[in-house]
Amino acid sequence: MTQLVLGAVAYDAKVVPIWDGFLAYFESHGLPFDFVLFTNYERQVEAHLRGEIDVAWNSPLAWLETERAARRKGRTAEAIAMRDTDRDLTSVVLVRANSDVHEVRHLHGRRIGVGAADSPQATLIPLEVLAQAGVQGTVVRHDVLLGKHGDHVGGEREAVKSLLAGAVDAACILDANRLTFVREMVYVPSAVRVLVQTPAYDHCNFTVLDGGPPSIARFRELLLAMSYEDARVRPLLDMEGLKAWLPGRTTGYALLERAIERFGTLDAWLAKQR
Repeated sequence: MTQLVLGAVAYDAKVVPIWDGFLAYFESHGLPFDFVLFTNYERQVEAHLRGEIDVAWNSPLAWLETERAARRKGRTAEAIAMRDTDRDLTSVVLVRANSDVHEVRHLHGRRIGVGAADSPQATLIPLEVLAQAGVQGTVVRHDVLLGKHGDHVGGEREAVKSLLAGAVDAACILDANRLTFVREMVYVPSAVRVLVQTPAYDHCNFTVLDGGPPSIARFRELLLAMSYEDARVRPLLDMEGLKAWLPGRTTGYALLERAIERFGTLDAWLAKQR
């Protein structure tokens, strides 16, 4: 069987042991496997389109980059699997507990803190929801590690710090990170309140392109067969933040699609693809 090569973005030092563990798992089940790490999603997507990798562990924005660039080339992209924790996420817009902002319309003309410019969860999606509500404010970006699409959550953390310092009037973050930031002692729960919660959306997926090797089917089969009850598998799933792999779906990217169309997020990048 031909070796299957996966691409992933090195957004954190833990990425190496995660994929080393998956490499050992796949090879123990007879699937020759290797992985390549990229510094940013755009390089990964471009390498995938050139055929240098067979499957990509993509952010939601990277999925849309791949799908749109592939379509321009007359090709087809498919999301074959995702984590249970990639489904039905939401983002929130936080304000200080003592803020005079009590309704979303009160944010009009205010300073809105967001994560990195390419973060779906902390920038694109919440700004789309605010725009749908007719809110236009001064967007204050926290561009931590651009190219990694907000996976490291550093921009979100800085946005919250700016909110607490009074530098912005609101901060946009992934809802799940509210508890994370409390644990990190970035803030105490009583210091902020939720003004807006977005509709649900999906996050990462394993992306493949048409014409890929037959071993992709075995890769997906082995993923979906992983059980959290298996003591040998559980540490890998814990490192990657899931209890089960699920079939991929694309209906959960509609909100992000509307955002990139409104803001022209991919226009310049897509114009360079041939």
